[in-house]
Amino acid sequence: MGQEIDSARFTHRDFETFARRLREETQLLAKWFTEQRFEDTSPIGGFELEAWLVDRDCKPAPLNEVFLEKLANPLVVPELAKFNVELNTTPHRLAGSALSRMHRELQATLDACNRVAAELGAEVVTIGILPTVGASDLSLRNMSSLQRYRALNEQVLRLRGGRPLQLDIAGRERLRVEHGDVMIESAATSLQVHLQVRQSEAGRFYNASKVLAAPMVAACANAPYFYGKDLWDETRIPVFEQAVDVTGEEPAAGAPSRVTFGMDYVRESLLDCFRVNLDYYDILLPRLFDDPPERLSHLRLHNGTIWRWNRPLIGLSQQNGKAHLRIEHRVVSAPNSIPDTIANAALFFGLAQYYAHRQPPPESELSFQAARRNFYQAAQHGLDARILWLAGETVSVRELLIKELLPHAREGLDSLRLDASDVERYLGIISHRLRRDQNGTAWQRAYVARHGPDMTALLRAYLSNQRSGAPVSEWDL
Repeated sequence: MGQEIDSARFTHRDFETFARRLREETQLLAKWFTEQRFEDTSPIGGFELEAWLVDRDCKPAPLNEVFLEKLANPLVVPELAKFNVELNTTPHRLAGSALSRMHRELQATLDACNRVAAELGAEVVTIGILPTVGASDLSLRNMSSLQRYRALNEQVLRLRGGRPLQLDIAGRERLRVEHGDVMIESAATSLQVHLQVRQSEAGRFYNASKVLAAPMVAACANAPYFYGKDLWDETRIPVFEQAVDVTGEEPAAGAPSRVTFGMDYVRESLLDCFRVNLDYYDILLPRLFDDPPERLSHLRLHNGTIWRWNRPLIGLSQQNGKAHLRIEHRVVSAPNSIPDTIANAALFFGLAQYYAHRQPPPESELSFQAARRNFYQAAQHGLDARILWLAGETVSVRELLIKELLPHAREGLDSLRLDASDVERYLGIISHRLRRDQNGTAWQRAYVARHGPDMTALLRAYLSNQRSGAPVSEWDL
């Protein structure tokens, strides 16, 4: 979805031509997998961090056009809503001081963002769901002026037969709302961690990312409130899934969701996912490219309109055009601070490295159905969730993280030869968070329990703590 398109309107011929090129590019991709054509590199990491622009009243500030023009930083790009932007890192080989280099780079980018935002009477905040966002903010007048977003809205509503989107989320409270367009998706902001891996290991890394989705979403939850309701620990998960629901009221048998945990582990290679894309998913954006088939432009655009919580990506090197494979781990909420951001990414990098090489493979000991149930249990109940783990035992996800997963994450990061001081620093942040039982969701709920459900006051206190640069485990109320 990062690719811009020329028009929001398409013809029947556009869909037919796109479908033909998508088949051809999927066949070409299969040939590349057979020939092992992908870059053979040690793990490379990075991430995308979605953020909000808010005004002095702590309301969404739809200023991203003028903000991005004044900022003029290619690492910061627009998102669906005019009050959202996305901060990116450059890719870093996961060795040596990679984690602290990511930290410094993100800090410099965010500092520049806040300087420009201040000139506009605004501020940048990272949080899974902005507690002060209202239905009137999530309107088409606040949609970023890019054709791909207009087209996405039109095509989602087309597949729904024009029916409005329905949100029905049962958590600590219940929220039922109807919304006429996909702008409600912009309420959910995340940290999307990218991991480039060798072709020979990509399937194992992908399956490990699914097994690890439950503990990751629990450890990093930061989105309990939406429209003033206390819902899931990570309410972003059901909001996003229901905000781009193309199935409507009477879904066809077996019709998959566009935002999904997936249909299975990969059995042969990541090619399995792209075959599923071709066979099961309607084309949303049939933008036609003049690129040669080797650019895989249609395949990559189609894949960008299927939001798996763990998404396989095909990247192309800007230097030599050679393809590489990445895992995009999308389950993590936009974090509370820069140290939390790097710590969350480090936790995933370390756990993925460990479990992708573990024998026996974790996917052989935990069924896909169990991994999916675990994910939704953890999204709903956070660190209080109980999940089925590899030994067939139901365990507390918090205790699992403390006693088993943190040591394994350390083993994984050590095997990558990352600086020991960085490993200790960032996994120490996770350890302190778990032992204090205070992730972003826990802090937000504790604030409301003490001060009452004033969402503006909550966000002011949140912003004050975020400005301090301290991890959320150290925040006060």
